[in-house]
Amino acid sequence: MVTTDPSQPPEVADVFDTYPPPIRSKLLAIRHLIFKSAAATKGVGPISETLKWGEPAYLTQETKAGSTIRLGWKPSMADSFAIYFNCQTSLIETFRRLFSDRLSFEGNRAIIIKASDDLDEMPLGPCIEMALSYHRTKRKRA
Repeated sequence: MVTTDPSQPPEVADVFDTYPPPIRSKLLAIRHLIFKSAAATKGVGPISETLKWGEPAYLTQETKAGSTIRLGWKPSMADSFAIYFNCQTSLIETFRRLFSDRLSFEGNRAIIIKASDDLDEMPLGPCIEMALSYHRTKRKRA
């Protein structure tokens, strides 16, 4: 059974602890949504939580069903944070086509969210589900 709220690896928890409290709480909510989406999405399997480029990253390491999701904040972002996706995928292009009226984007690699914005599972949940099943879905189309 895939858990929706596992304990964090210490190195990941240390990074979350460096974020300002309003940013940290939003990113932890997105972390929870990642695990919740993985548990609800057929074929995704367990999520591996690690650091990539010094930021919390979520991988479908066992099934290889999805594309890595990273959560990030930098002081230069001030009151915003990002959900990063592999820029070599069509994920952001798809998200933009489906949700351009509800989400902000950075190029072809990230969804940008203001700390003052409410986190809405719709459309974030479907975006996360698409990322977690990206390779599985791509293989089915091939």
